[in-house]
Parts: sequence; structure tokens; C-alpha cells
Amino acid sequence: MDRNRKWVPGFAAVLLTLLSHTTSALEVPLDPKVLEGLPQPPTITLQSPKDYIFDPRENIVIHCEAKGKPHPSFSWTRNGTHFDVEKDSKVLMKPGSGTLVIDISGEKAEAYEGTYQCTAHNEHGTAVSNNIVIRQSRSPLWSKERNEAIVVQMGVSLVLQCRPPAGLPPPVIFWMDNNFQRLPLDKRVSQALNGDLYFSNVLPEDTRNDYICYARFPHTQTIQQKQPISVTVLDNSPDGERRPSFMTPLGITSTKMVLRGETLELECIADGLPTPEISWQKDGGGELQSSRMSFYNFKKTLKVSDVNEADAGDYRCTATNKLGTAQHIIKVAVKAAPFWVSAPRNLILAPNETGILTCRVNGEPKPKITWFVNGVPIENAPEDHSRKVDDDTVILSYVQTGSSAVYQCNASNEFGYLLANAFVNVLAEAPRVLTPPNRVYQVITNNPALLHCASFGSPIPTITWFKDSQTSVKNGDPYVIHENGTLEIHVAQPLHSGKYTCIASNNLGIKENHVYLEVKEPTRILKQPEYKDVQRGMSAVFVCKVKHDPSLIPTVIWLKDNGELPDDERFDVDMDSLTIRDVTDEDEGTYTCIQNTTLDQDSASAMLTVVGNPDPPTDLELTDQTERSVQLTWTPGDEHNSPTQKFLIQYEDLLHQPGVWVNLTDAPGTSTTVQLSLSPYVYYSFRVLALNGVGYSQPSQPSSQYRTNPSAPDENPSDVQGVGTKPGNLVISWTPLTGFLANGPGLEYKVQWRQKDVDEDWSSKTVANVSQFVVSGTPTYVPYEIKVQALNDYGSGPEPEVVIGYSGEDLPLSAPDSVQVMVHNSTLAEVHWEPVSFQSVRGKLQGYKVYFRRIRGLHETEEDTEQQEQVLTFSGNRSEGRLPGLQPYSLYNLTIRVLNIKGEGPPSPSKKFETPEGVPGPPSFLNVVNPGLDSLTLEWGPPMNNNGRLAGYTLKYQPVNNTNELGPVKVINFLANETTITLSNLNSSMLYKFYMSAKTIKGSGPIITEEAFTAMDTMPPVGPAFGKVNTSMLEDGAVISWDYFGHHKNVYVEYVVENSKEDWKKELVNGSHWHMIKGLKPGTSYKVRVVARDPADPTVHSTDEVLVAVPAVPSRQVDIATQGWFIGLMCAIALLILVLLIVCFIKRNKGGKYPVKEKEDAHQDPEIQPMKEDDGTFGEYSDTEDHKPLKGSRTPSNGTVRRDESDDSLVDYGEGGDGQFNEDGSFIGQYSGKKEKDTHEGNESSEAPSPVNAMNSFV
Repeated sequence: MDRNRKWVPGFAAVLLTLLSHTTSALEVPLDPKVLEGLPQPPTITLQSPKDYIFDPRENIVIHCEAKGKPHPSFSWTRNGTHFDVEKDSKVLMKPGSGTLVIDISGEKAEAYEGTYQCTAHNEHGTAVSNNIVIRQSRSPLWSKERNEAIVVQMGVSLVLQCRPPAGLPPPVIFWMDNNFQRLPLDKRVSQALNGDLYFSNVLPEDTRNDYICYARFPHTQTIQQKQPISVTVLDNSPDGERRPSFMTPLGITSTKMVLRGETLELECIADGLPTPEISWQKDGGGELQSSRMSFYNFKKTLKVSDVNEADAGDYRCTATNKLGTAQHIIKVAVKAAPFWVSAPRNLILAPNETGILTCRVNGEPKPKITWFVNGVPIENAPEDHSRKVDDDTVILSYVQTGSSAVYQCNASNEFGYLLANAFVNVLAEAPRVLTPPNRVYQVITNNPALLHCASFGSPIPTITWFKDSQTSVKNGDPYVIHENGTLEIHVAQPLHSGKYTCIASNNLGIKENHVYLEVKEPTRILKQPEYKDVQRGMSAVFVCKVKHDPSLIPTVIWLKDNGELPDDERFDVDMDSLTIRDVTDEDEGTYTCIQNTTLDQDSASAMLTVVGNPDPPTDLELTDQTERSVQLTWTPGDEHNSPTQKFLIQYEDLLHQPGVWVNLTDAPGTSTTVQLSLSPYVYYSFRVLALNGVGYSQPSQPSSQYRTNPSAPDENPSDVQGVGTKPGNLVISWTPLTGFLANGPGLEYKVQWRQKDVDEDWSSKTVANVSQFVVSGTPTYVPYEIKVQALNDYGSGPEPEVVIGYSGEDLPLSAPDSVQVMVHNSTLAEVHWEPVSFQSVRGKLQGYKVYFRRIRGLHETEEDTEQQEQVLTFSGNRSEGRLPGLQPYSLYNLTIRVLNIKGEGPPSPSKKFETPEGVPGPPSFLNVVNPGLDSLTLEWGPPMNNNGRLAGYTLKYQPVNNTNELGPVKVINFLANETTITLSNLNSSMLYKFYMSAKTIKGSGPIITEEAFTAMDTMPPVGPAFGKVNTSMLEDGAVISWDYFGHHKNVYVEYVVENSKEDWKKELVNGSHWHMIKGLKPGTSYKVRVVARDPADPTVHSTDEVLVAVPAVPSRQVDIATQGWFIGLMCAIALLILVLLIVCFIKRNKGGKYPVKEKEDAHQDPEIQPMKEDDGTFGEYSDTEDHKPLKGSRTPSNGTVRRDESDDSLVDYGEGGDGQFNEDGSFIGQYSGKKEKDTHEGNESSEAPSPVNAMNSFV
């Protein structure tokens, strides 16, 4: 029997193998129902530490607690002999416990020092505690001594000895002065581990008469002090500099022993001048950088915590100053008190089982192991042939009832000991399932699900799981069955929901328990709250929309800065939002939405920042004033939580535009000053606006007024142009200076012009403050040099730049010459021409326009008057261009004109050219006429565009079978004058596909296609094309089946909701005689028909319409077995059956037949129904309830189901003829395999076997 499992959470298991038997240690559960009447040997649950130092001012309390069934009794030994507690009035043992309380008030505490051991005993064994050594804490006084004053020369080393009295536990040492101030320690002055005070070299400031060593005893909280030591440092003959040497430890090497798990402390204190630096290394280990290592006392002390064997070795400390180094090696040996590798564990065994107790320890030196039974050395215990001791192992073979005991393992060496109790409890217990029945576990999808089956029994029960009382759950994805019986689903999904049954079994019995798993959808915040910047007085809305499982009702909690929302009516909490109205500065913070359900939660946070327009800057000041610049300084206002992005500086010109503020410049948001460039002849006043993310502040108060003096213009007009608007003129235009840029009164413009590249003087004209000047009488399209200069009463502006302009244009005079056309192919030609001279263009050359038109086709004699002339424009000074999109086999005419801004010049002499032949267009039509049994006649028309001389036609055709597969292709060529053909020797009732194309000498053109059927070789049968239509409902949809005798290619199932005006929906079902309609709405009736049709055949065949009723979704099933009316009905039926049986028995004794039997003999018709169809009540004769046939089924007397003669049964569409019925009577298994069942089982229950029955079958 498998015993590799722990069946109760928290039970410890030790897997042991012995003689092919495996046992598990089983902790007896604390469940009162299990503990009741269950024997258990004693177990020590609480005891005092091995070394117990007590304060003589308080009572001594030695703990000893144990559990067991029956509850154990307690006794004590002191120093190896029985300690009679009752005889000492000062000693009290707590009731129901072994704990001792010793009242030492008024007594000598030393009388109770010693080694104590507690024993807990009941009828099933004896457990013992550790040896507890009781000692009194001590804080002795310092011995009387007289300290001589110490006088030393400066620079020498010095040691002040402390030598504290030995206390229990040892005291804590520190040095102070008379004022109880700790003496300062540094690299030069340090306190050793033994408490002595070391000076690597003394200085005059070390002179003092109050070096006092203090010892603090922790248990008694008392402090003792040594007599003060006086030190005088002389500097009349100071000691010189010297190399380091060690004051402690002495010599070149020393040794240190430490126990495993303790803290290793190594120290090296050196003298020397200057003061040496201390460093550490471990030989063979390099630098000391373990996380367990640390340095203290200015690196003079090295501590290694939690020592292990690897810490043994040579540690080298090095003292270094500028004169040299000194080294000392400390050889560290690591020993170990006994420590557990594997402590013995409690065993619960069934009779005749085998178990093993192991006591594996380690230590240095190797510990000695001694076994005890019930506190008695095992060699002195009563002989037990089932027990065998092998060093650290006790083997118990074929244990028997009554052999329960407590075993002790003692492992000891010179550094300590370990003692462990482990009981062996021999029990014979049938399984018990401790997990409460019908527990419902709810988990969130994709989370682990743990279904517990805590059990107890001896032998240890085997746990088996079933889902929905039928499916056995095996170890493997997605299930894991743990040793304690817990069933884990790593990633739970909705399909894992359902009823689970766990069965605990051993050779003494079987116990089952049912639990239920519900896998819920996770709670997720779909729309999280977003960061908000909200202005004061506005509203802030945080949205928090959640998606959750419908059966879990979420609760929403809003937090502000991880605390509750303020108690303020402005805060409005809705199901999926938080609204804060009339926001104030105090509302700033982080808002968190928490959506909670009973199983999970989701949260999201967002911050609210209350912002506002910045306050206007203040304290505007003008400094560093010059003629053309001034420095403006200001003080920024409050930003209101939105950083200032920039400052806008505006000015008002009180001279030219009073009351109008103009933007002058920007300054970065971090600036508070800006240097402003000024213009002459302006009366300035400045103001500043601040801009943040909300908007601009109000303007600051204006600055003081600042006036600049007039001067000559600093710049000339911009955008100077010279353009002729008509032949013989030149219009010179510019953008005038604003009054602000005039720099003074009397603004005018000096306009100058002259013809470019002509040796003549500048013509000039001074005009008032206008924007253009017209020069008349200019040659046509001639370049001019132009200048415009600003003037005022204080002088002229800078020398203006020269701008090139042109006088007015006229139409071109000449046309392009030498026009040539190169034809590349039937649709593309290239035209070349000689460009016109620059002078003849009489303007800016824009390009050339090519005009071309198709005159006629080369095979035509008359001109095509409907063709429009086409135009292509080639920009720039071009001499060639391409003409795409030409029509093949055509005659074209072409002319070219030059183009300037004014318009087009005269056309060039016309040029004619021809395009070569191309491939023709598709035939104009292709028709199939006069279909015969083995022939089809085709007619076609010539292409609309021959694009050349038509050479003929090519016909390709191939058959298409019922599965749309194409047959071999046949090709026929025709002359140009042929437009019809009759194809013979074709297959009857066959679809053919035709491809027709025309061709010229350049090749074949596009194809035109057509399809057609040959006639049927037999006439369709007289009568309808469809046979009977059958319908039935399955869980997935409605199944429609039919017989079809027609030849149509396309067959459809069409359906529509009864009494609906919607269009019929249709689904193509070619090649099949049945079809399933899915997606029908429950509780709705549909009209259904089957239709056959072809695009080429106008005849449509259709079945009669049949009505299909889709049943409504059944409501949640109620267990009627628990309903009162059902129980009453069953009782009434049972009483009726009992009366009938009595009547039958009486009649049989009289030799007659009872009426029911007569009816059965008289009606051997399989159509007889044992249940009435109108109300579902029982008829006169009823078989067992598990074998009531379905309404309308035909059940022969031998209990087998006979197939009906009709072919309309759904059996035709499944794999077998036998169906099953659910508890609610619904049909299942139409498509399932045939159920294997012998005929002799016909009268047995067809109900699914329970897991318990299934388990019984294997016992």
C-alpha cells in the first residue's frame, strides 16, 4: 500500500525504506473530534533553556509542558536523583503542568542551584526534558587595590589594565571619567576585548587623574567601578618615531578556538609612532568581504558571525606606518557541539507495520549517540524482539498493539549534547476526513485553487479525487495532488468549476467528502482615473470603471493620500466615478480608487493638482538706460502650481499709438530681467504678463515712461519688386515702413531705376509715404535695376540693395521649328522641336504646349470628328516631350506653341504621324445557344477596337465537374470572318467554361468568358425533386435531413422566424443530404425549407416548409429529492405499490392473474407507455424508475432498444443507436459512441456509480 503521502496540512513526513515497506510519520491532528478517544504518548511542548541563570531577587521558574492522551503526569530529578516536590514548601508545581515555581525569598538561593530534568509520563510512554542547569547570577565587588600614578614620556605606548571581577554572566566593560563621560576612543586609543585600555602612543592631552574602568552586570543591572588611575605624560624627553609592534596578541602567532554557530572575535592592537593602520587577511582567502564579517574598533577587531567549518584557518593582521609593518598570525580552529542533521520524528504505525527512527547528528569531535526508551537506557529496557538498534537508527519491525513508547536520542561530545524525544504510537484507525463537508472554494480565474482533503487514519489513508462524481482526477496538468491530499489546480479556469469528491481509504474503511469549486472572473479596472490639472472653482471628475464577475458584488473605496476622503458634501462618490465640485487648493493630492470583491481587488491612482492663472509681475524697474536700449526688471507673481512658461513684454507708444499695447519680446519663465532694444522717436511705457499652463496673468502695472530721440531711418522698405503689368511699363512696389520704424517725422521714399546692362545713369523720383511707383515708356520685357531708400527730416536710411525687375511682357512672336515625331510603340510617341529665340518670347518663358488629335484609324477612310484635341504642357526651356496613351493603328496631327506669362505664340506647322498595330480589345460578346445532349453552339462579336488588322479568334474551353474541379483545356482557332461554332461530342449534363479572345499580328487581346451546361441525358423523374424532410433538435442546433433527386448544382437550407417579415436566411449545403443550423434563439419557432437552384437554370425546386421549435434554456435545476411534495409523492407511490403487491399475492394464491399482469399479457405492443403523456403521472404498471423509456421510443420486452423502421431517426447521423438521458429527461449522446452494456444488466440501475462504490470494487 502506498504510504508516500502526508494527508493532513502541517503533518511532517519522513520517507523511510525498509524491507520494501515504507512508513510515514504522522502527527496526530489537534481536531478535538479526532483527539477524542485517540491514545497518544507524551510529547514535551515547552521547556526552559539548558543553561538557566536566575536573578536572586525573583522566583525561579523552570518550565516543563507536555501533551498526550491521557494527559501525562510529571516528575523531576535534581542532580540525578528524584526531587520530591511535595516535601519542599518553597516549591510549587503548576496544576496540569510540570512547571516548577521556586520561592527563594528569605532563603539562600544557592541551595536550589543544580541540574534539573523533567519527566512526562502516561500509560503509553515517558518523555524527558533536557538537563537544565540552574545557576544564580553574581555581580561581585572589585577587590581592594591601590593604583600607583603612572608617569610616561610622550610617544611611548601604554596599557591601563581593568581586571574586572568574574561575574555570572560576564560583565560589560567601559571606561569613563569622574563626570561619567565616556573616554573618547580612536585609532590611537582603544579598548581591548578583555576591557584593558590601550594607547599606541601617548600625547600630552592624555594626562588626567580619572581613568576609571566600569563593569555593568546585566542580570542584576548593577555597575561596579575600579579605583581611578592617574596618568601624567611628560614631553621633556619624548620618544621618537618607531616601527609598529603588537601589544596584543604577543608573539608571531597565536591560536583561537571557536564553536560552530558562535561569533568569532579576533583583535590586534599595535603600538608605534605614527599610529599604525591595521588590516586583515585570511591566508589563502585574500580580502575578507563576506557578509558575515565586520570590523570594529577602527579595524582592530574582526568579527565573524555564525561561524562554520570554512572559517577555520590562518588570519593575518598587519600593522603599518611609514616606518614599516608588523604581522601576527592567529590560527583559528572551528569545533562544533552536536547539531542536528535529521532529528527523530514521531511515528504513527498500524499493527504489523515497520518503521524507522533516525537520529542523525554532526559535530567536532564526532558526537556519541545513546538511545533511551521511556527515559531508560535502551540496553536496560525490557527486551523487545521487534526492535533493533544500529548506531543512529532504531528499526521497529511488525509492531503490535500495546507497543507504543517514547524513544530518546542523546548525542553528546565535549562541547555539549542534544536530546530529542520521538514517540512510536501503534494505532488502528479507520479513515476520517477532517475537511468540513460541502465546503465551497471560490477563486479568481488564472489563480491557483487549493481543494483540501485533510484526513487521518492508521494505516495512512490513500486519497483519491473525482470531479462531478464520475471523472477520476489524476496527477498531471492541470491537477497536482499533494502529499497531504490537497488537490491543487495551478491555473484555475471556468471549466474547472464543479463538484469534487475526495475519498480517503485504508484497509479499515473508506470515507468520502464533497467540496465545490467556483472559478470567478477577475476584478479589473478597465478605465483608470487620470492625472488632473484643475483650476480653482472648477470640478474634477475621476473615472474608475470596473469589470467583475457577475456573482461578486464590488465595493468601491476612494482614498485621498492613502487616507479617507474629507467629510465634505463637495465630494460625490458614484459607482464608477468621483466628482469633486468647486475645487480648492486643499483638494490637491493623490486619489486612489479601490474596487474590492470578497476574492480580489484592483486599484488605480491619479493625482489632482489645483492650478490657476499666475499673478501679475510686480515692481517693474528700468535700468541701464541708453539711446537704443534699456534693461527691464520685475518680480514674478505666484505661479499657482503651474510653472511659468514665459513672460511677455509689451509696450505702449504714447506718441504714435496711445492706448495700444504691442508685443515687444518674450523672456523665459525662469527670467526676471530682459535687455530691450528700442527705436528712436518713441515714447515707451512697458508692462509684463506671465504665462503658465492655464493662461496669461493680468498685465502688470505700467513702468515709468521712457522717451527716445528722433534719428534717420535705420532700415529701408522691404519686399521691393519691379514687375510690368502691361507692355511698356514697370511697376516698382515695396512695403512701407510703419510709423514706429520711421525714426522721425517727414518720412519719404527715394525711388531709383535704370535698364540693366545699359550704360546710363540712375533715374530717380522722391515720393511721399506710398507703396508703389509706375515707370512708363519701357521696352518690352527688359531687366531693370531698382533701389528704394527711406528718408526723413533727420536724414537718409542706409544704402539700399539693388533689386532686378522686368518691364511688361507681350505675346511670343514665333513658333518652334524642325518638329519631328518618333513613334516608340502603338501607344507612345516622342516629339522633338527647335526652341524659339529668347527675343521672340517677349516675356518669361513658361514652356511649350503640344496639341495633338487622332484623325482616324488607319483601317478607316473617314475622319473621326468626335475625337477631342489633347494638350500636353512641357515646362521650361524644353526641346522634346513624350506623348503617352495613344491609340494603336491610328493617324494623328500635331502642332506646338511657345508659352510665356502673357499667353501663347503662333502654332508650328502641323505634323502628321501614324501609330503601329497593337493587340485588339476583347470580343464584344460571347453567347451559348441551343444546348444539346452532347453539343453547344457559341456566337461572338468582333472587338469594339481592333487596334490593327484583325487576324482571327482563339477559343479555349474545359469541363467543370460537381466539385468545381477543372478538366483538360481544348483550343480552337478561327478566322477573322468566323463568329459562330457548334461544339459536338461533349458530355451530357456537364458544365463547360469558355474563354474567347481576338488577335492581330501583335498577339491576342483580353479574353471574355462564359459558362453553360449541356442538356441532361435523361428526363428528371416525374414528381417532386425532394423527398421527405426530417428535423430534430440537438444541443448545438437543429439538424435538417432530406432526399434530393434533382441535378441542380446549388442546394440551400433556408430558414426564417415564424410569423416574421424578415428575409429568409440561407446556408449552402452542396454535396450533402443533411445540415445543422446553429445559433438559433432558444424558445423560438422557425420555418425551414430546402431549395435547389442554378444561375443558368430558371427552374427552382423547393421542399414544403417545416416548423422547428427551439426549446427554451432550462432553468436552474432544483434537487427535487429534497422537496417536500416529492417526498410525499414517493411515500404515496410506495404505499400504493405495497397494497398492489398484497393484492397480487392474494390472487396468485388463489390461482388467478392480477389485472396488471392481464393487461401486460394482452398488450405486447412496444408502443405501450408506462407513463401518461398528458400529466407525467405513473400508469398502472411501472418498471424501475431508472428504466422509464423516453416518450415516443419503442422498447421491446427484453429491455433493448429497437431501431424504428423509419429512416428519419437521428441514429443515422451518429455513431451508434443507443442514447442516454440526463436527470431532467433531456436527450444526450446522439453523437456518442455506443454504450457497452450486457443485456443481463437491463434491470440494474443505470445511474452513474458513486466514487465510493467505485472504490469498494477495488478493495
